Amino acid sequence: MFLKFKSLGGVQMRTNADDPVHPHSHLELCEQGASLYASALRRGRIARSEVVSAPCLTDLSLLHPDPDDAEWLRPVPPTAALAQLLLPLEEEIQERRRLTIALSGTFEPFMAISAQDPATTHAITVLEGLSRIDDALSRATAECSQELLTLQPGGGRSPDILTTALKRVQPLLDRGVRIRTLYQHTARHSQGIQAYKEQAGSERMEIRTLEQLVERLIIIDHKTAFIPARDDRQVALELRHPGLIGYLAIVFEDAWNRALPLDEQFPRTRTPEGITSVQYSIARLLIEGHVDDAIARRLGMNVRTCRAHIAKLAATLGSGSRAQLGYLIAQSGILDQEQ
Repeated sequence: MFLKFKSLGGVQMRTNADDPVHPHSHLELCEQGASLYASALRRGRIARSEVVSAPCLTDLSLLHPDPDDAEWLRPVPPTAALAQLLLPLEEEIQERRRLTIALSGTFEPFMAISAQDPATTHAITVLEGLSRIDDALSRATAECSQELLTLQPGGGRSPDILTTALKRVQPLLDRGVRIRTLYQHTARHSQGIQAYKEQAGSERMEIRTLEQLVERLIIIDHKTAFIPARDDRQVALELRHPGLIGYLAIVFEDAWNRALPLDEQFPRTRTPEGITSVQYSIARLLIEGHVDDAIARRLGMNVRTCRAHIAKLAATLGSGSRAQLGYLIAQSGILDQEQ
């Protein structure tokens, strides 16, 4: 029979899990052992031969040899046996309590320092996964009491996204929160955006559009902000540092002041050469060296639409190649005209 050893409060105790006859741990009192122990207490002693199949009785110190007869064992009173088994456990508990007190004393000065500057607590929180990002955003938005500012790059939004967004902001509008949202000019062609504004039915919701937006940004009551931390938007940062929030609010206000209200028309949609404002924006980005994918992303349109505008621009200027198009844009002087 192979016996393994394990520690209990610093005391080596045997286990017998590999014994097919008595498979449980010797730290356990099996049903047979309990019955034999009760019998020994009633009779005052028990024969060694009776407890061979229940070694847990001796391992738990419930029996000890009879000094008068080696063939017999006498039971240890339950109170004495229990006290003996509990002693190492109580010593271990006391040791862990001492360790807990020591650790608390070590970290107490640092906690006092942290409490003196609550503004730095959780200044930046990394949120990973769309569900966690959405949960954090929902909680923060639900607490908004004054103003919600958002930058939303890209073109139009799907009806499902807009429905979800309306459910999130409607309670804010109902309690008087002001909401300002910046989209890109391409969102003006989205019927969903127009319907979203109409369904909100509140003057406290303002929407403007701009040619380009750097990235998504949400600012809540000038106290909390959310920005993406990765291109796939699977990771976001929740910001609560006043300095960071103040800077991002300035960025938003600058973009807002340059943007055009959704219900206003562009002051001019075509240049004298017949080039639309969208094509003008594409021409400028082409001259700056951006490729089709980058231009489409910055203007909030898909690549196919972007290439269609490039083709129309090339036809208007009489270009037969991409290289010639850049030259003709520069020579035409259209980029020097005020848009």
